[in-house]
Amino acid sequence: MSTAMDASVPVAEQEDGTVNILGGKKVAVVFVLGGPGSGKGTQCSNIVEHFGFTHLSAGELLRSEIKSGSENGTMIDSIIKEGKIVPSEITVKLLQEAMIKSENDKFLIDGFPRNQENRLSFENVIKISPEFVLFFDCSEEELVRRLLGRNQGRADDNIETIRKRFRVFEESSLPVVQYYDSKGKVKKINAAKPIPEVFEDVKTIFQSYGPKAA
Repeated sequence: MSTAMDASVPVAEQEDGTVNILGGKKVAVVFVLGGPGSGKGTQCSNIVEHFGFTHLSAGELLRSEIKSGSENGTMIDSIIKEGKIVPSEITVKLLQEAMIKSENDKFLIDGFPRNQENRLSFENVIKISPEFVLFFDCSEEELVRRLLGRNQGRADDNIETIRKRFRVFEESSLPVVQYYDSKGKVKKINAAKPIPEVFEDVKTIFQSYGPKAA
C-alpha cells in the first residue's frame, strides 16, 4: 500500500484547486461529533472494525503528546493546566502527523472540530474538506443519565460538570454542525437508541465505503 507521502499517488485537488498536504493522496475524512456520553467512541470502534477506517481522537492525540514528555507536550500540558484552550494550530498539526504516518485513506476524526476556529484551521492547513459530519444527536437529560450511571471514576462525571460540558458543546461545537448542515454534509444519528440499533443506522451511512479488507 502506498504511504500518504508517496509522490506517485495521483494528486487530489480541492474545489478551489489547492492540493492537500498529505502528498496529494485522495483521502476520505469524516468528522464525528456529539455531546459527552453520546456514544461516539463505541461507534467509532465499530466503524473501524467493519469498514476499515482509522480512528483519530484529537483529545487522545493531545494526551499522548503530553505523556511523551516532548517540548511540545510540556507546552500543551501548561496550556491545559492554566485552563486555556489548546490553539487550533497545535491540534491540527498532531492530526496532520497522525494522518501522514497512517497508510490508510479513510479517517474518522472524533470530537473535532470543537469550534469554528478548529474547522477553519483544519481546512486551511490540511486542505481537506470532510466527506460529511457524523452527528450523534442525544438529549441533555439522556446524556446526564448515561454519564452519571457510567461512574468510571472520572472526576468530570458529576451533574454540574456534565451540564457544563454539554453547554460548551452546544455553544462551540453545534455551530460547526450547523455550518456543515447548511452544505448538506451532516448525517444525523439518533444516539438515544440502544447501541446495536445505533450501529445499524451507522452501517447504512457507511455501506458505500465497503467492508474492511480481510
